[in-house]
Amino acid sequence: MKRRKFIQSTVLASAVASVLPLSNVTGQEMPFIDSGLKKELYELRTYEIKFGGNQKLLIDYLYKVLQPALKRIGVNHFMLFKELGNSDPIKLRVLISYPNASVFIAAQNLHSDLKYEKEAKKYHNLTPDQTIYNRFSSSLLLAFDGMPKLIDPVKGASLFELRTYEGFSEDAVKRKIKMFNKEEIQLFLKTNLHPVFFGEMIAGPYRPSLTYMLNFKDMAEHDSSWKDFIKHPEWKAMSSKKEYANTVSNIRKIFLEPVQYDK
Repeated sequence: MKRRKFIQSTVLASAVASVLPLSNVTGQEMPFIDSGLKKELYELRTYEIKFGGNQKLLIDYLYKVLQPALKRIGVNHFMLFKELGNSDPIKLRVLISYPNASVFIAAQNLHSDLKYEKEAKKYHNLTPDQTIYNRFSSSLLLAFDGMPKLIDPVKGASLFELRTYEGFSEDAVKRKIKMFNKEEIQLFLKTNLHPVFFGEMIAGPYRPSLTYMLNFKDMAEHDSSWKDFIKHPEWKAMSSKKEYANTVSNIRKIFLEPVQYDK
């Protein structure tokens, strides 16, 4: 059984690694670019809470059990959000950043961690009538060359915007990613559209697509920054280029706020 699991993990790791470039495209004029950095993988999890489900127990598990276990194997970031407003059904969203495919694979085998198994016992022993969520889904994203690692939120950030840009073809998405890498990310920084991450969806429901997250102190800053971006001459110039034409066929946007953990 152990040999079978090892072979399965090795094959999966090789498959994931095959889509990861060995090095980054360099030459971007951005302070966080380092030619020695490798691009991160991002997992976006969405937990759809069952009516009457014990959210507190799930949040306790995510913060007190899962997060430290993932950090022990090398996960870089673990962030928990809820949708702004009263969504129905309630959804909790988790953002996890992995430094490489190997750590992502290791995260699928936490049961070999005895400390995790002990601390997760209460969560794992829930009976069918105590079910917290209907299902949880995951999307896997590969960081852009232009921003290979997640950036910590700005101090006091209370509003997060998650955007997914779908393309009518794989080539359309690739051209939009090129636009971000060469020009658009830099303009985001100039206009205070504070990015958290940019990633191409390599597994998930909306392929071909890309997803990115921004963060703001409040909605007033959000509206002001987007206004500055839209009217900026650099945006008008780049958005009129033929090479970037017809790159986005649909936009999905949601607003999130951090889950405040009450210990």
